[in-house]
Amino acid sequence: MKVLVIGSGGREHALVWGLAKSPHVTELWTTGKNAGICEIARCVPLEEQGINALCDWAASQQIDLTVVGPEAQLTVGIADAFRGKGLAIVGPTKAAAEIEGSKVFAKELMQANGIPTAGFAVCDSAAEAKKRARQFSLPLVIKADGLAAGKGVSICSTWAEVDQAISDIMEAKMFGDAGERAVIEEYLSGMEVSVFAFVSGTDVAMMPPAQDHKAIYDGDQGPNTGGMGAYSPVTGLSATFLDEVRECIIQPTVNAMAAMGRPFSGILFAGLMVTDQGPKVLEFNCRFGDPETQALIPRLESDLYEVLSAVAHGNLNNLELRWSPATAVCVVLASAGYPGDYVTGFPISGLGEVTALPDVQVFHSGTKRVSDQVVTAGGRVLGITGLGATKEEAIARAYSAVDRIDFIGKYCRKDIAQRPAKQS
Repeated sequence: MKVLVIGSGGREHALVWGLAKSPHVTELWTTGKNAGICEIARCVPLEEQGINALCDWAASQQIDLTVVGPEAQLTVGIADAFRGKGLAIVGPTKAAAEIEGSKVFAKELMQANGIPTAGFAVCDSAAEAKKRARQFSLPLVIKADGLAAGKGVSICSTWAEVDQAISDIMEAKMFGDAGERAVIEEYLSGMEVSVFAFVSGTDVAMMPPAQDHKAIYDGDQGPNTGGMGAYSPVTGLSATFLDEVRECIIQPTVNAMAAMGRPFSGILFAGLMVTDQGPKVLEFNCRFGDPETQALIPRLESDLYEVLSAVAHGNLNNLELRWSPATAVCVVLASAGYPGDYVTGFPISGLGEVTALPDVQVFHSGTKRVSDQVVTAGGRVLGITGLGATKEEAIARAYSAVDRIDFIGKYCRKDIAQRPAKQS
């Protein structure tokens, strides 16, 4: 089988790595250019030329399965274009991807179908938003409606912060068109958990819970990032947690979307807050998470190609997922200054030594190869995943590997998987 993976980050490296282990996969292609992905898959330098160029290339090469990593392509209709040419693809249609592309759409869907989430108000102007916000209690969450690369959310403790966040989103347009509308949302307290499901129409296959750590500094302090680490499975959850999430959140959501004429096919990602009243949805995404994927795929014992093919072809009912009981802990190594300005191009040492370690996997995110040297090329540079029979063992293996890798400005959190993540 010929497989194409679209995307160039740590999530896509993990997917390429998982697919490469399948005996079904004879050709593996990618639009990614980082040094890790390019060691496994052949590069298709067409991503910048747009969806139609990718679609035409995939058709000409008779690609059997395409897997989409980033949300941006999904929300503009890459799955529609591929399916229109009879190509199998893992990812929702443009209409179904609106569950991530518009927070307003997602919140109104949940409200209409009794899916537990925070109280909210939708606002079309800054003046309206500042007025409606006063109907809530502090702290308060302000969200841009559209895609903002994970950065369009502010948790505000004072009314001055609320007004500034609204002004940034709706007046200064810090997130562009994503700020045409804003969501004012009740703050939820509890433990944040990521839950993913393979979905095809109304058929669902759940993945184990994972936990992302978004804040840049230890103790969940500082600005949000794309994610500084993740682990799976998550400690502190009840034995029935995943069943409850499926019954009360995932299944009602996919049923509602099918009833709306927007059937979902792909990966549904629910960012949840586990509150005293049970799990509530913070947001939905329409794809794998990053860095949660780097903690989930190493635990998957089933053939990843067979799983993703079942999603694309609507055969989830015949699928039996097998997961390792091991814990996986992924620690992200970032460039100094991230998530703000940072400098790249620094040589990375220690990769060869770490690659040889047992129960450790290196996933590249912001890297590139210059001659024979791998150098930094992004804000999040590497994800180091350690596996262990216990969480403590996995943490020790991940950080032991982290200590052997070096580059100028290397930064990582030291508490991944060691404390519950707060709302971010």
